[in-house]
Amino acid sequence: MIPAQAIRASTQDHLEIEDIKDGVVILKDGGACVIITVTSINYDLLSEREQEAIIYAYAGFLNSLTFPIQIFIRSQQKDISSYLNLLEEAIEKETRPLIKEQIIKYKKFVGETVKKNNVLDKKFYIVIPMSSLEIGVAKALTSTFKPGKKKLPFDKAYILEKAKINLYPKRDHILRLLGRIGLKGKQLETKELIKLFFEIYNPEAPGQQIAETELYQKPLVQSVNPISFSSQPTATAKDPSISFPEENTLSEEKTTKSQSGVFEKINDLVKEATISKK
Repeated sequence: MIPAQAIRASTQDHLEIEDIKDGVVILKDGGACVIITVTSINYDLLSEREQEAIIYAYAGFLNSLTFPIQIFIRSQQKDISSYLNLLEEAIEKETRPLIKEQIIKYKKFVGETVKKNNVLDKKFYIVIPMSSLEIGVAKALTSTFKPGKKKLPFDKAYILEKAKINLYPKRDHILRLLGRIGLKGKQLETKELIKLFFEIYNPEAPGQQIAETELYQKPLVQSVNPISFSSQPTATAKDPSISFPEENTLSEEKTTKSQSGVFEKINDLVKEATISKK
């Protein structure tokens, strides 16, 4: 019989993204890219002279490029979950029966309209890539054709530093040219990039809220010193590796201060929970 082995494969192994830091997407082959979100204009509402000016400005934009870019247009069904949640909160707070009934009808109307008419939200992005060959040809090729699991050809901090030097001037150049066309561009930050890629790979999860990026690098549960609760242990430790402080290791003043600090934290947590429920 073949011995059972633990499955260690992950969906992350099939993605080209290694990490996202400081608004830069680091790829597994050692390359990187930045993404700019761009506003749109209604071309049909412009006059003939304005349309010609836009065409010439866009032609000048393309002719000025000395590096490759990718124009990405993403269409998706309009996400109104946050707006519906806002209406739900208004329904709960409203005390007048007539107005409350009207808000309920309006919420139902908005939800059905978006579903029936398939309202789409279209967004525009410009991707500025940097190949790993621009950092070092020999090492990048060696890492690409090396058998087994692929690893970054360079240190991640080194790739990030080179990406900023290489991509930031290109980003500023594109933002200036977009201003001539009458468009506004903005580089996506780390949290916005995480949200964008999450929505691309999880299209059936509308209204998903992404936590702050700092929370991914902090432990969810932190250890609490038992001294803070009591100067004397209430139970003996069965595990010899676990030891409790002996009696009289702390003065009475430190013990009372630690206890008061713990009680204050507990009171703060209770107040936050009460406010969130309301």
